[in-house]
Amino acid sequence: MPGLFVLLWATGFIGAKLGLPYAPPLKFLLWRFAIVIVLMTLLALAARALWPRGVQWVHVAVAGVLLQAGYVGGIFVSIDLGMPAGVSALVVGLQPVLTAAFAASTTSSLGERVSARQWLGFALGFGGVALVVWGRAGPGGLAAVAGAVGAGAVGAGAGGVGAMAWGGLAAVVMALLAMTVGLLYQKRYCGTLDVRTQSVVQFIAAAAVLLPLSLAFETRAVVWSGEFLFALGWLVLVLSVGAVSLLLVMIRRGAATSVSSLMYLVPPVTALMAWLMFDEALGVAAIAGMALAAAGVALVAGAPPVTRRTD
Repeated sequence: MPGLFVLLWATGFIGAKLGLPYAPPLKFLLWRFAIVIVLMTLLALAARALWPRGVQWVHVAVAGVLLQAGYVGGIFVSIDLGMPAGVSALVVGLQPVLTAAFAASTTSSLGERVSARQWLGFALGFGGVALVVWGRAGPGGLAAVAGAVGAGAVGAGAGGVGAMAWGGLAAVVMALLAMTVGLLYQKRYCGTLDVRTQSVVQFIAAAAVLLPLSLAFETRAVVWSGEFLFALGWLVLVLSVGAVSLLLVMIRRGAATSVSSLMYLVPPVTALMAWLMFDEALGVAAIAGMALAAAGVALVAGAPPVTRRTD
């Protein structure tokens, strides 16, 4: 299940790259969410799945806003604003570390203990993601991006490239925070609920947040090309139905820290897919980064069973 999840989740960046030239990011997501809501509602009704009750509706909706509107929306907006996908992956790569820190804190209701072995795994995983990004961008790639973002501090007031750089960075940081909090919230409040009915409620809540934003800020129309339809269909069936369902099941069955560590494998797998599909560069550094990220995940996921705090 973890391997299949990583494979499916990584295709999301490929689908975004294919579809975003033909639609603004929020409209793209709203069409995706609408189709998923219909499909998952039919599946839930056919299986007579149990729906949330009482305050559970609120918890599922909050998790949906964080994971779907916050995380996925932030990634799509970031890419649409011109932020390189590799840099977005590097920023989001901090998510497992933040999740571990929150889950292990004394104030966390999860109270998961994170061992020294797991912290070493997190460090190796993030180093692997950085190597993958560096390997794809080239020696001067990250420096050029850093310079563009730095220029935003001077040129943001006048708009243009600087403002777009800061906007893309803000969007991906929002995605990082939303995914971290959303995963922990999902684990704490929604872990025992049916995956199908959860998905319906979560996507409805996310759509309710994104719809007014799209109406207020997006003017570009959707171009219904063959490429866009393929990307939309792929993201609906493979990502929103397949990968999201796997994520919810894994959160229910495992520790939040172990599940989040799988995110380290997404950028390497995405880089491999981009090499196969788009002939993007894949050098020695990127390959070494893939191995390092895999080693980090193995350290985290292969740690002894988690024990809860009693203090």
